[in-house]
Amino acid sequence: MAEYITDDILQEYEENGVVCLRGVFDDKWLKLAEAGIKKNLANPSQYSECLKGEGGPGSYFNDYCNWQKIEEFEKYAKESPAAAIVGKLMKTKEVVFYHDHVLTKDPGTAKVTPWHHDQSYYPIDGDKVCSIWMPIDPVSIETSIQYVRGSHKWKKWFYPRKFATSLNYERTGKSSDDRCYENIPDIDKEVAETDILKWEMQPGDCIVFHMLSVHGAPPNTSLTTPRRVLSTRWLGDDAVMATRPWDVSPPITGGLTPGNRVLCDTFPLVWKAS
Repeated sequence: MAEYITDDILQEYEENGVVCLRGVFDDKWLKLAEAGIKKNLANPSQYSECLKGEGGPGSYFNDYCNWQKIEEFEKYAKESPAAAIVGKLMKTKEVVFYHDHVLTKDPGTAKVTPWHHDQSYYPIDGDKVCSIWMPIDPVSIETSIQYVRGSHKWKKWFYPRKFATSLNYERTGKSSDDRCYENIPDIDKEVAETDILKWEMQPGDCIVFHMLSVHGAPPNTSLTTPRRVLSTRWLGDDAVMATRPWDVSPPITGGLTPGNRVLCDTFPLVWKAS
């Protein structure tokens, strides 16, 4: 996978906090992901949501942390090019698989994914932390996920938001996390259109983004094409378990305590730099 991660790609990822890679997953991995997504839809976990917007026949489904019961997701995490790709981009000596996250929007789904960044949801501290967003369907520019250029370097942490309501998570008590959290800005009004990054995509393409990169997604306005995505979360060698002042998502620690490196059976090592 080293041939995909050129110096220009590395610079783009470091400056923008997000990069779109073309044609890095072949049919083998797309078919595997599709089979896993179908299994997940047929047998969702306790964490799943099926949301509808105002109008439109479709639903927005999301579910996570199913790789230990869906063998296709485990194989993808441990054997696909994904771990090597993020290892190169994060400039880490080792990569740990954090979790899988299925995100599907049926044709005609009116539900918006609110602007947010991921790391404040997670009990994870560290800078070598990223996600891969891999669609198994063509994605038009009108329905594409969107990112705010360079927002991972704002040195700000935002309250996580509920996908169902777009409301902030509520604080639940004291925490060793003493950061000052802010409300997410009104991105649509306050950020220049030229700083919003989005791409038309084909199966085999993927987006890699830092966990502090602010992003959101519009409805799926297509009445014929679903937007099915396997998103996966990855951690480098500086990632440690942390606390947050709310109920974290996912609420899984693998038996680790704050300050521990995130590495255990629940969060397995999947790649080492050669």
